[in-house]
Amino acid sequence: MTNSLTTPPLISYGLSRSVAERLSRYWWLVLLNGLALIVAGVLIFSIDWDRDSLAAFIGALFIFEGAVGAMSDGVDRTTRRTNVVVGIASIAAGVAIIVWPSPGLVAVAVFLGSWLIVTGTVAITAAFAARRILPYWWMGLLVGLLEIPLGVLALADPGATLAAIITVGGIWAVSVGVLRVVLSFEIKRLPHHVDDTYGVRGHNGPAPREASTPVATS
Repeated sequence: MTNSLTTPPLISYGLSRSVAERLSRYWWLVLLNGLALIVAGVLIFSIDWDRDSLAAFIGALFIFEGAVGAMSDGVDRTTRRTNVVVGIASIAAGVAIIVWPSPGLVAVAVFLGSWLIVTGTVAITAAFAARRILPYWWMGLLVGLLEIPLGVLALADPGATLAAIITVGGIWAVSVGVLRVVLSFEIKRLPHHVDDTYGVRGHNGPAPREASTPVATS
């Protein structure tokens, strides 16, 4: 498809109305994920944890995040494969934390820090890939910019205290949870964003049904 003054950016760079509709069907999954993270963050801050119970809770949180990520859709097959791979890795990390309690806080800190750095890097990469397609791409950038420093903080002292792990985990869960709740409603309105953009930029009929050049984003 050629680019012209009458071709809206969302369409010309690959997001068709049909793709927008498909992505928007998963808005409730992002909302559920965000609400669950907020609740988890509140619980992390409010409960008097011991080492084993905190490790089990964070491990379960990893498994939940991995399951949601693996079920998430994407703009193209590459994105969906990335979501599945990252999701499976998160589930594996959660299981490892739960069944390998002997290293205690060191294991929790290493897994939590590494996972946050990996997911933060993926979020930033996906955000920049989506900046000319999705109107809310900057939310993914914010998530990545939050996750990477928290991951570095968790890895900075592998012998971190229980309070430090609670701080990192709680801040991450609440902050990312709020961003994902907001993001879910943007995803729900994604077809309207495409329609609005087409209505502003052109008057040549309904938006195309197929994407011209798939662009990876999560």
